Amino acid sequence: MRRWLPGFVALSAIWGGSFALIKVAVEAGVPPLWVALWRCLLGAGTLWAVLLLRGERAPRDRVLWGHSAVVAVLLNSVPFTLFSFGETRVSSVLAGVMNATTPLFTLLFAVLTVPEERRPGARRLAGLGLGFVGVLTVLGVWRGLGAGATVGALACLAAACCYGAGFAYLRRFLSGRPESVTTLSALQITCAAVELALVAPFAAGLPRWPGAAAAAALLVLGALGTGVAYLLNLALVRGAGTTVASAVTYVTPLWSTALGAAFLAEPVGWNALAGGALVVAAVALTRPRAARARAPKGRQPVG
Repeated sequence: MRRWLPGFVALSAIWGGSFALIKVAVEAGVPPLWVALWRCLLGAGTLWAVLLLRGERAPRDRVLWGHSAVVAVLLNSVPFTLFSFGETRVSSVLAGVMNATTPLFTLLFAVLTVPEERRPGARRLAGLGLGFVGVLTVLGVWRGLGAGATVGALACLAAACCYGAGFAYLRRFLSGRPESVTTLSALQITCAAVELALVAPFAAGLPRWPGAAAAAALLVLGALGTGVAYLLNLALVRGAGTTVASAVTYVTPLWSTALGAAFLAEPVGWNALAGGALVVAAVALTRPRAARARAPKGRQPVG
């Protein structure tokens, strides 16, 4: 029996459902910067609570904190804000499909920055091309997009691009660190919270009560989607390996589409389904034939 399967399903559902939660918050009038900030504050609180329970201490290495701050910009503060902003103009369904392009951007940045990835091969390059076609299909470029929808879709795509750059940076500078993934995650999310806290009050004003539904969405998004999800990912990596853990990417668009349609009554066009399928197929093509964990077991970075 595959004991990791319940964790796999739970993680894919949590990350797939995060787009619906973001939509609830922004529809209630929570500014995108504050959606991102609350998400990081609650996520950091959850991770530090786990660290305290485990008796782990915060590292004092300035280099580690510096790299964590850079990773936080690329994997948290900027993309969290971009996705929240994008969902003020597009559906959570579309945002979830755009997020599925993350592995494609990760490969692209790896090819540009990681020496052993400089020759990706024809199959993986074909995957990148197919992913581009998938994005165009999701957008329905043949029928045109309104200005607002175009801006929102590009914001979501830019967020996925940030993830790709962040994972490449993380792999190069942090994946081989001796600290636990929980410690690295706590540092990363804490840095993101501090970065956003320095900007949000000035750029988006002071926070206000958004209503019970939006507050609950933010609580779940932060504590569960940005805190507990990191721990689930770690358990999945340790229990089933990085190949299985990375396959969550294939499932999250299904959850984001199903939840957006079921609970937010968002329309799901044929092009979103077809484009999403193309993106998932493209991700499959870009994965190495013999996928192996490149980071030491238990140290796989999470986003």
